[in-house]
Amino acid sequence: MEDKKVVYITGGSKGIGKGIAQYLLNKGYRVAISSRNLEEIKRAASNLKGDASDILAIRSDVRDPADEKNAVKSIMEKWNRLDVLVANAGVGLFAPIEDISTEQWKNVIDTNLTGVFNSVKASLDAIKKAKGYIITIASLAGTNFFEKGTAYNASKFAVVGFTQALMLDLRHHDVKVTTIMPGSVSSHFDGRIPSAEDAWKLQPEDIGEIVYDLLKMNPRALPSKIEIRPSRPPVKK
Repeated sequence: MEDKKVVYITGGSKGIGKGIAQYLLNKGYRVAISSRNLEEIKRAASNLKGDASDILAIRSDVRDPADEKNAVKSIMEKWNRLDVLVANAGVGLFAPIEDISTEQWKNVIDTNLTGVFNSVKASLDAIKKAKGYIITIASLAGTNFFEKGTAYNASKFAVVGFTQALMLDLRHHDVKVTTIMPGSVSSHFDGRIPSAEDAWKLQPEDIGEIVYDLLKMNPRALPSKIEIRPSRPPVKK
C-alpha cells in the first residue's frame, strides 16, 4: 500500500532498535534502520521478517549531522515521506570518573545526546509536513543516578530534558514527542550477549509494542514521558 507510514530508527542493527523495527514491520509500517557500520545494518535488514520493499538499511553515524541529513534524504527518495523518527542510537560507558578519558566522554555525549539532536534536526521538516511523531529512547538512567554513571547519566538526563522541551516546541505543529525510559533490557547494549538468564528483563519487542501503542493513540492524548521496567526483577540476596 502506498499510504504505509514510514519510520526511521537510528541504532537499528540490533537490540531495541531492531526490535522496534520488527514490531512495526509486523504492524504494516515501512522501516528505515541505520547504524554507523554498513555491514551490520545490511545484515540486520536482511534478517528482518517482512517485505524487502518495506525495509531500508542506511549507514549513518548520528554524531555527524551530514550523515543524518543524507539518511533522511535517502528515505525521502525511496518513499517520499517520513512519519516517525525513533532516535534510539546510543552507547554505554560505566566507569569511575578517574578512569574516563576526554575522548570517551565526548563519544558518549556526542552519540547519546548530540546524535539525538542531529537526527531530530535532519528529520524535522519531513516530520512536520507529516504531522508525525518523534520518539527518543532514553533510560531510567535519565532519572536515577548511580555510581560509575557520570557520562551515561549525564547523557540520558540531558536526553530526557531535551525531549520534554522539544515536545513543547512542536506540539502546536501537530507533532507529538515522547521519550521512553527503559530499565533493564535483554540486548547487546554495552557489548552484552543476550542469554536465557535475561528472561526476566524487558525484551526489545516490548519497547516496539510501546512505540506502536503511542503511534495508535488518539491525537488528543500525549504521554510525553514513559518509564518502563521489568515487572519481576531477581530478588537481591
